[in-house]
Amino acid sequence: MEIPLTEKELKGLKSWFAKYVKSFQHADPEIQQNITLKEDHTHRVCEAIVDIGVALGLDHDALRLAEAIALLHDIGRFEQFTRYRTFMDAKSENHAELGVTIIEREDILASLNPAAQYIIKQSVRYHNRPSLPLNESQSCLFYARLIRDADKLDIWKVVTDYYHRKHKRKNGAIELELPDSIGFSDEVFRSLTNMHPVNIHDVKNVNDFKLLQVSWVFDLNFRPTMDFLRERQYLELIRQVLPESEKINDIFKVIVTYEKSFCP
Repeated sequence: MEIPLTEKELKGLKSWFAKYVKSFQHADPEIQQNITLKEDHTHRVCEAIVDIGVALGLDHDALRLAEAIALLHDIGRFEQFTRYRTFMDAKSENHAELGVTIIEREDILASLNPAAQYIIKQSVRYHNRPSLPLNESQSCLFYARLIRDADKLDIWKVVTDYYHRKHKRKNGAIELELPDSIGFSDEVFRSLTNMHPVNIHDVKNVNDFKLLQVSWVFDLNFRPTMDFLRERQYLELIRQVLPESEKINDIFKVIVTYEKSFCP
């Protein structure tokens, strides 16, 4: 189903986003650092979703709709961090649901086609869920899968850049304030060797969190995303900052097997 979204409408959303983020500029350097982190992340997710969409052969309307979703997918993060000083939903509130609340409160989609409004809001709502609902339209699920893939691609970039430059500046918000203790959890290991995404509730330390990020490979939806992941070697970069052990080797053997058999 074609869902029209004009270039003018997309530009209007971009203009609103820039003004909205600017309203969160803060004198506290820690807060400003994380506002900028999420602003930059948003712009890169917009690029990533277009890259995936182009590789999938999407038309201009579909690409614009996808980019609008990417632009707004983390809109709740700015208010979340300013209010709670954390990106942990469990210690604050669900940033996706908060994002939908902000979209509705600001009434920024009022001029858009109703179908576009629905898909944008639902895709924002679903982008951080452990799994997607079954009772949803195929069009909506397609865009929800697109944003989930694009979001993962850029988070992998953010965390691998951070892990390999960590000695320069620590950011507890990126590490979700987890302890940087040795080892990793048995539950996390079992999820990975069973080819399942790691449950955030099983994450006990920074190593678990790194392995959770590795496990996102099992929740990719499109071949171009997998191709981008392999080209950029994000999982290998995370492996380099994990402890050396046979269990870690076992995890990555499973991942290599999964990547080879990946068939979306």
